[in-house]
Amino acid sequence: MGSRKHEMAERLKEIKSHTAIAKLNDVPTSPQKMRLVADIVRGVEVNKALDILHYSKKEASVRLEKLLRSAIANWEAKNEDSRKELENGNVYVQTIMVDGGRQLKRIRTAPQGRAARIRKRSNHVTIIVGTKKEEKPVEPQSKEA
Repeated sequence: MGSRKHEMAERLKEIKSHTAIAKLNDVPTSPQKMRLVADIVRGVEVNKALDILHYSKKEASVRLEKLLRSAIANWEAKNEDSRKELENGNVYVQTIMVDGGRQLKRIRTAPQGRAARIRKRSNHVTIIVGTKKEEKPVEPQSKEA
């Protein structure tokens, strides 16, 4: 393996060590309804996201809350000092993706002896949880000329 590929692979391993992934496939809710809830918690700190999902009236929020708890458990399994990071609020929802799943095609009767198609949609949800990086403040350089 070349040196650039090796360096890139090491960098990806380092990134993956600070993140955790949880997936939920074939959720019997339309992707549009799930995205409405997912957009609310994207980029939010984990404890606040759990509160938002717990008190939301949407049905999709129940499934997303359970999935987020799974992602947090995966993150805790990867990181030993996880309790301190969770309490400090450094863990947040990095990415949440809702993709369309399979559709169940059903038929409903329509006027004049016709048939109308019903599409029962499903979706796949992926949550990536990670830590916020501590950014060092950049000191302004003095202009001496």
